[in-house]
Amino acid sequence: MTDYLDREQDKTFTKVYKQQTPDILKAFVQFDESVFQAEGRAIPLKYRELIALAVGITTQCVYCIDGHSQRAVTAGATEAELAEAAWVATAIRAGGGFAHGRLGFKFGADATPAHANPADAAPAHATPADAAPADATPAPAAAAHAAHTH
Repeated sequence: MTDYLDREQDKTFTKVYKQQTPDILKAFVQFDESVFQAEGRAIPLKYRELIALAVGITTQCVYCIDGHSQRAVTAGATEAELAEAAWVATAIRAGGGFAHGRLGFKFGADATPAHANPADAAPAHATPADAAPADATPAPAAAAHAAHTH
């Protein structure tokens, strides 16, 4: 993934922003510096960097992963914290796939002929997701996680 990442050479292309949109670049730099200032924020810098790392992993931005993993370590993050941030990102990305996968069923139902019963199209071994036994209660953390939007 890093075969196109060149920390030094890539920075030289910032000159295009400086030449073409200096006002926007200045505003962005000020914004970024405010978000990641060491003091004066409610969330400590280490955790903001871990959040940024997780977002970078989720969006698969090698530049974000590179910069924010180093900045997180500089702010005191451990390898265990980097690993957990990566797993959080992985869970969110997988959860998005799960949630958006449901749209396939929803949109697929739109193509089902009006006279057909969508349940007839299900494989014989399939069971509805909500067919859990009535006495089955998910663990509190799992129930809370499943309840949010993804």
